[in-house]
Amino acid sequence: MKTSRLIRFVASYALVGVLVAAALMWLAPGWLQPDSPVVRLTEAPRGPGDGLGNGPVSYAEAVTRAAPAVVNIYTAKRVTEPRHPFFDDPSLRRFFGDALPEPRTRTETSLGSGVIFSTEGYILTNNHVVENAQQIQVLLADGRESSAEVVGTDPETDLAVLRIDLGELPTITVGDSRPLRVGDVVLAIGNPFGVGQTVTQGIVSATGRSQLGLSTFENFIQTDAAINPGNSGGALVSARGELVGINTAIYSRSGGSLGIGFAIPVDLAKDVLRSILEHGRVIRGWAGIQVQAVTPQLAESFGLDSADGVILSGVLRGGPADKAGLSPGDIILSIDGRRVESVQDLLGLITQRAPGTTIEVSGLQDGERFTTELTIVERPPEQG
Repeated sequence: MKTSRLIRFVASYALVGVLVAAALMWLAPGWLQPDSPVVRLTEAPRGPGDGLGNGPVSYAEAVTRAAPAVVNIYTAKRVTEPRHPFFDDPSLRRFFGDALPEPRTRTETSLGSGVIFSTEGYILTNNHVVENAQQIQVLLADGRESSAEVVGTDPETDLAVLRIDLGELPTITVGDSRPLRVGDVVLAIGNPFGVGQTVTQGIVSATGRSQLGLSTFENFIQTDAAINPGNSGGALVSARGELVGINTAIYSRSGGSLGIGFAIPVDLAKDVLRSILEHGRVIRGWAGIQVQAVTPQLAESFGLDSADGVILSGVLRGGPADKAGLSPGDIILSIDGRRVESVQDLLGLITQRAPGTTIEVSGLQDGERFTTELTIVERPPEQG
């Protein structure tokens, strides 16, 4: 009897416990679970509409703004194919005379792109697009066509200026290449493989690319926007449709785009265009020097604390630098108080000065600090 009472007593309390636990799990399940770690996420702000943020989802407006001023360029020249040396043998000439075959000529054609800069018909393109061309034909985006004349060329930057005689010409909106940052969106517009005007999109992969062996003065914008044969001389534009560069070359093992293309900054292109229109050629300053970068190894051998400046590897006898007392082995640290950080930096500081300008050069000579004045002269053609 006592045992059955005990069992009923224990069973009643167990039932009450189960009911209380069930009520707690139903009313406040979190009380019976262990605390979870707190994770705070930084979420990107959402823009109106498509939920993709505030960036553009289409570059059609930029293309509409820039594309009409980008032209296709077709060139032709007569090329003489060399005759086999066998036919130049004197004994054959004596027996066969004029019966021997003469060297054959053929017409060689090429294609490229260009950008209309002014309503007067001036077009900027690459020098290699029109070099030695005997006929140049320009096709506009609106279907009009015109022959073009070469106003001037600058092989040292691989740029050329053409002119066409047509009315109501669209012109490119010129931007600024100096604020470009790696990651900025850019569009390449041109005529790849002659298929017609084509637009490709990418980003700025690097700025200030040099020592590529493409031209004397190199300060390229690198982009992964697809650039192919025929794009040379075409436009590299910003997401707003403003010109920031002239497409000029690609790195490729197959002849097609590998995502490494190079464009001449528009600020350099504008200077070349202005000089050609004003003087018929590009006038640059020159100091009569050859320079190379100061590597850590050279800095150590010269006893320098850092690899700053550039070293003179050659000085032309009788040139401006020679007259200023500079010698091979001197290290240039600054020009007119502006620090020299690279070979391209020094070339830019000198070539941008007008002939006759006197500059102040500071650096190290035989381990001692020096400052001297140097008078710039006009750079001779094709000087390195």
